[in-house]
Parts: sequence; C-alpha cells; structure tokens
Amino acid sequence: MVWKSFWRAIGSIPGFTPVAKRTVVIDRWLSRVTHGRVVALGMAPGLLLTTIGRRSGQQRQSPLQFVAEGDAYVVVGSNWGGPNAPAWVHNLRANPRATVTVGGRDIAVEAREATDDDRERLWQLFVDQWPGYARYRERAAHRTLRIFRLVPVGE
Repeated sequence: MVWKSFWRAIGSIPGFTPVAKRTVVIDRWLSRVTHGRVVALGMAPGLLLTTIGRRSGQQRQSPLQFVAEGDAYVVVGSNWGGPNAPAWVHNLRANPRATVTVGGRDIAVEAREATDDDRERLWQLFVDQWPGYARYRERAAHRTLRIFRLVPVGE
C-alpha cells in the first residue's frame, strides 16, 4: 500500500509524464515477458490490450492502466494528455473485438465506448486511482478522451 501511495504522489508531479512516457518500451516488454502479470510498471492495475490495426490488419499491443467495473476493464485513451488519441482508440472504434492479458490470462473482450452520461463517472474512477489523469485531461482539453469498457465475451 505504501508503494502505491508513493507512485500516486510521484505521478502527480508535473515533470513525471515526460519521464514516464519513456518507460513505455520497457513496460511493453515487461508486459509481454510476464504475460500480463506486470503492467504499468506495477504502479497501478494494468493490462495488455491487443487490438487489430485498422490500417495494417496486424496485431498491436498496448500496456494500459485500467479500472475494474464488475467483470469489465475500463480504459481511457488519454495518450498522456497528448494532442491525439492513441492508435488503440482508433483500432477499437474500427473493430471492437480485442484481447486483454491480465494476470497471465488472455481474455477475449468487446469494447463499448462510454456514453456522454457515463463518461464523467468513469473518469472520476481513473482520477481517484491515479491523480495524474487530471493533468492529462487539462493538456488534452481540445479533444474528448475516449473511455471504453472492455467486456469479456464468451468463446
């Protein structure tokens, strides 16, 4: 618990994002070799999202933080507050079928984009879990940060 409190405090520091963005390569590698057991460098609950590239048709993997809501995994396309949505958002909008790897398990999911009515409530769950998200939204004020529920589907 102390460790997570430490990371939450560090994550709220304005200079954290540029440094953290450089860890994505390490995070992606670590996520793969641990088969989703260690994601987001252990700072928050994480998963490895595998989508199909909307242009390439190739599998694309993205390590993401998530908030659990029932059996769904909720993710937000903040892209660190950058000017554009991350590629995985466009991939999910083009093809909502994906796979998440969580705790060593691969789970087939279907992405459902949050409605305007639900977006604020889900957003607050992210800010409560990782206060740095508040800065991401400030920096990306010109665009809507897409929020998705990744709902497990039967085989």
